[in-house]
Amino acid sequence: MKQIFRFLLRIALLLAGVVFLASLLLAALLMLALWLLRSIWARLSGRPVAPWTFKVDRQAVWDRFYRAPSRNSTSQCNDADVIDVQVKEKLR
Repeated sequence: MKQIFRFLLRIALLLAGVVFLASLLLAALLMLALWLLRSIWARLSGRPVAPWTFKVDRQAVWDRFYRAPSRNSTSQCNDADVIDVQVKEKLR
């Protein structure tokens, strides 16, 4: 019984891997088809074929994460927002 369960588990894992690989291949083929259609349309319309790019403003990212917030920032702590909590003994 134990050997049958192991065999069925191996078959199930193999099938899961095949399905995952097939889904990755399908996604890649769809992206390739979209890219080719876009390229063909650009050539038919007389436009240059521009690559798909994502523009990132590195300075803005640096400013957001590595500089201190300004004095006018709304994220400043206000002493009125602090709540005083009394510590309770833990029941055993």
